[in-house]
Amino acid sequence: MHVIFIHGPAASGKHTVGERLSARTGLPLFHNHLAVDAARALFEFGTPGFRHLRAAIWQTAFAEAAAAGRSFIFTFHPEASVDPGLIARLLQSVREAGGQVFFVELRCATATLLQRLANPSRAKFGKLTDRQLFQALERQGAFAFPALPEALLHIDTDEHSPEAAAALIAGALARATATAAPGR
Repeated sequence: MHVIFIHGPAASGKHTVGERLSARTGLPLFHNHLAVDAARALFEFGTPGFRHLRAAIWQTAFAEAAAAGRSFIFTFHPEASVDPGLIARLLQSVREAGGQVFFVELRCATATLLQRLANPSRAKFGKLTDRQLFQALERQGAFAFPALPEALLHIDTDEHSPEAAAALIAGALARATATAAPGR
């Protein structure tokens, strides 16, 4: 069982790359906005109730998938409303079940992020679409988050299409899981 943990800033292409990777591998995509949207249905973003419910959904998803041996793709935007200790708890639930987590970092230029924020597909998930708000939040430290574990790959989505990025991830995952397999 393994989790492909795709992370990066808003509009770096996490969902799009995750969809392409899901189509390529057959693994389900657990997009972070599934939990965000559920929590936002009851609580305002960033409030204690919102943070607690979002974390509970993520923890339950990771634990249940790990217990069932169900590999999946997860997307994550590191930002200040997430308890940094949550990442360790997610990893622990997978590792305790004998699984592995492979981190993949997506990057792109700030100018690209600002351009992509206006993409109509972002509105579908209620994602941040306002460039000025993004810049204000960034100045306020809303996207500050401790470093995540070392990534299997760092992909610049300015340089790689979503399909190319998915192919890179699939290839790296195949190599990593073959190396980690018993008897290899």
